Amino acid sequence: MKLMPALPESIFDVVYLAFAIGSGISLLKRKGSNSITRLLGLMALILGCGDAFHLVPRVLNYWVPGDWTAALGIGKLVTSITMTFFYLLLEHVRRIRYEIKNETILYAVYALSVARIILCLFPQNMWTSADAPLSWGIYRNIPFLILGILSIILWHRSAKDDKVFCFLWLAILLSFAFYVPVVLWADKIPLLGMLMLPKTVMYIWMIVMFKKA
Repeated sequence: MKLMPALPESIFDVVYLAFAIGSGISLLKRKGSNSITRLLGLMALILGCGDAFHLVPRVLNYWVPGDWTAALGIGKLVTSITMTFFYLLLEHVRRIRYEIKNETILYAVYALSVARIILCLFPQNMWTSADAPLSWGIYRNIPFLILGILSIILWHRSAKDDKVFCFLWLAILLSFAFYVPVVLWADKIPLLGMLMLPKTVMYIWMIVMFKKA
């Protein structure tokens, strides 16, 4: 075990999970909350709980001897699905906050979300294997990437005059910019896995926006 990278990453992961889950509970329990506040709280809770399935085994892998490959793989599966729900709910927040009625966009978001989840459930992903195929990592992320691009465009268009969410599109853009290289090249260049840390910082930024809203 390499102590120096393990310790700061473990601390960061634990603090992030506590912040995300705590923020979600706080928003859901906030007095006089409206439908948007409850949705934002649910999103923060889904984000934190979903990431816990991957980050807790990752932290334990540093400190507890044993083979954590299967647990990490299942954690990635759960996180992939919960992250999809996160962006699905984010579109509902946009529609409620800016009183948007266009159903076509909503159908597209649901179609991309369903496609992503179905692709994640295919056994060819080999989630519990140390030699999971890169090809399926790409397949399942195609609809997710399209969903992310769609969210960036929609939030940039809808929230440009919103003091709270005017930079949400940028947080989404940067989160995907950090995520895509990990999907494509982390197997060959393990150091790229560190990009998941700034990606997580983008989600912390999003949650801060949620709390301000």
